[in-house]
Amino acid sequence: MNGIMPLYKPRGMTSGDCVYKLRKILHERRIGHTGTLDPDVDGVLPICIGQGTKLVNRLLAGGKVYQGEITLGFATTTEDLSGDVIKRVELTQAPTDEQIDQALLQLTGKIKQIPPMYSAVKVAGRRLYDYARAGETVERPVRQIEVSQFTRTSAVTFDETSGVARFNFEVHCSKGTYVRTLATDCGVILGIPSVMSSLTRLESAGITLAETVTLAQVADAAAAQQLAPVLWPLERVLANLPQVDLTSEQWEKVKNGNSLALNSDAPEVTLVYQQKIKAIYQASAEQPGLYRAQTMLLQND
Repeated sequence: MNGIMPLYKPRGMTSGDCVYKLRKILHERRIGHTGTLDPDVDGVLPICIGQGTKLVNRLLAGGKVYQGEITLGFATTTEDLSGDVIKRVELTQAPTDEQIDQALLQLTGKIKQIPPMYSAVKVAGRRLYDYARAGETVERPVRQIEVSQFTRTSAVTFDETSGVARFNFEVHCSKGTYVRTLATDCGVILGIPSVMSSLTRLESAGITLAETVTLAQVADAAAAQQLAPVLWPLERVLANLPQVDLTSEQWEKVKNGNSLALNSDAPEVTLVYQQKIKAIYQASAEQPGLYRAQTMLLQND
């Protein structure tokens, strides 16, 4: 069983929970996800199965698209609604649309970001959330991320009773971006404590929310022994790469991981034998026309 499953992760489950359930449904151990989604976040979670697990890093490198909501008026330990409130300011009016739009614009482009304490980033061999749960604070690595779009998608609403303002947003960003940190940084720019109050991943690794399938749909497909509608072949997710059809002689070389001389100027290509991708080869920087093994997918049947 090899491929990529465009899974919809519901709220209330971790990404690891989804992998655990899929292993039981599919009776397959070689399953991995392509980027953790917090339990309170729903949306696209590409799942790699069998030979597909060799593509995890490739899929992780792709950009992400999210939609969500930011609440202004209080901040939490986790930067979302799952944490304890650490600061609160009762607003008497909401910031203007223009003020918020300018704040979001300042968080667009190549920017530096510090991961939140409640995150899976490792420092000195320990996850940051382990330090946070122990009441410890450590110096965190500064990352450079890229936010190609961060826009407000609704009017700003103001709740006089609770003294908070809210608005919806959409963000297009690179891997490694913490959207809840973008939400709190927006508040910092506005001078108001803030929190990410809702988040849905709309797209990851080129897979959109409309293309996803639920765990229940996967279970039904497995019971009917009809997995094709819920499990994408590797050929589909690698369709953006140039394809080279192998001769029998070339296939014998590829099986042993040997380099190939190819009539191509692409930086990397997929090698296909009997209509199945068997490897991804990368162009040699030193020898034009020579390609070397990058990712072997020999068992992709």
